[in-house]
Amino acid sequence: MRTSDLDILIVPGWTNSGPDHWQSRWQAQLKTARRVEFASWDKPVLADWVARLAAEVETATRPVLLLAHSLGVLAVAHAAPRLAADKVAGAFLVAPPDFASAPMPSGIDSAFAPAPTARLPFRSVLVHSATDPYCPPAAAVTLAAFWGSEPADAGDSGHINSASGHGPWPEGLLRLATFLRHLG
Repeated sequence: MRTSDLDILIVPGWTNSGPDHWQSRWQAQLKTARRVEFASWDKPVLADWVARLAAEVETATRPVLLLAHSLGVLAVAHAAPRLAADKVAGAFLVAPPDFASAPMPSGIDSAFAPAPTARLPFRSVLVHSATDPYCPPAAAVTLAAFWGSEPADAGDSGHINSASGHGPWPEGLLRLATFLRHLG
């Protein structure tokens, strides 16, 4: 499957993804990509994020690819039961937080935790880092197993964001291309 065959929904995490973040760069590169705009980036409310994500999927005119990072990954997992499985082609999930291992920042709705444990109704890959301060590798592999996601170890990559040096993130684009080949 090619990116031009998909409606690509960028699902950032807490405080959104700045201009140097890989999500922002990919959004600028991928013609069919658009960012899901939530009511609050600084004080996210799970019910609002789930409703907005479900509405964005519903209005898509092509199969949907979800590109989620951090808290956006949890939003996808919580929203999955409300998403039309026939509309979502797959999800590329990157660096989920594990609030059992790292404290939840103040301002984030406590309903985001714990992470859902139900299998996702669409194909997914979960990219995680051996040095993510918000999610130990074992927790990421456990989430991948719960969700039926293919785990992908990105090595020593921190939180896989611009602060950890992952602005353009060409390795991520290669991993995404591999995932897309398996979707179509």
